[in-house]
Amino acid sequence: MYAVPLPTSLPDPAGMHIPDGFVSAPVAAAGYLVAGIALAFAVRQADRKFQERLVPLMGVMGAFIFAAQMMSFPVAGGTSGHMLGAALATILLGPWAAMIVIACVVGVQALVFQDGGLAALGTNVVNMAVVGVLVSYAVYGIVGALARDNRRVTYVAAFAAAWLSILTAAVFASVELAMSGTSPLNIALPAMAGVHALIGLGEGLVTVAALAFITVTRSDLLPFTRKEQTVEAE
Repeated sequence: MYAVPLPTSLPDPAGMHIPDGFVSAPVAAAGYLVAGIALAFAVRQADRKFQERLVPLMGVMGAFIFAAQMMSFPVAGGTSGHMLGAALATILLGPWAAMIVIACVVGVQALVFQDGGLAALGTNVVNMAVVGVLVSYAVYGIVGALARDNRRVTYVAAFAAAWLSILTAAVFASVELAMSGTSPLNIALPAMAGVHALIGLGEGLVTVAALAFITVTRSDLLPFTRKEQTVEAE
């Protein structure tokens, strides 16, 4: 049976970036399997719906998310948290391109900066690139549909998507640690979810601020402003 060390605290300093030795072999293998299937599907969908304008935007978003995720916020008990960027990437790029961008960021952080382990890379990609993006896409889509192109309500949808995406990713990481026997769920879940619920508020504000800034400077990049421009043109 695969054994992992039983730490007295959660992974430090990477927050949702799970290091090597903190996930069991079955959990790590399952993470790679799910991440591989999800990314293969994302690449296929992105290729089918490829848009020329997304190429430079994907690079810019990748750089922004990379910088945002490198900033960790230490918390008592050895835990820490950081921003995710899934909601902003999903709104600007769509879910499939956003999934690819965040997966690349997580991979570079693991390979170059040892931010998260190679054995745990699959689970980290699942938590941040797959779960974070899909939750953002679902929340933004549902709340945004109720907005009916109302820009203020759309900002509320973006805030909700950002907050819930980072909270859900942290919950998934806690469950994976518990399934691996690394940290009991009653310890991992409150610590991870608690701090990321707070960080999610900051991420929500940053996401809304970024969207407001882009609305003024490059409104053509935003889906709701493109709809408004189409209606005006007609």
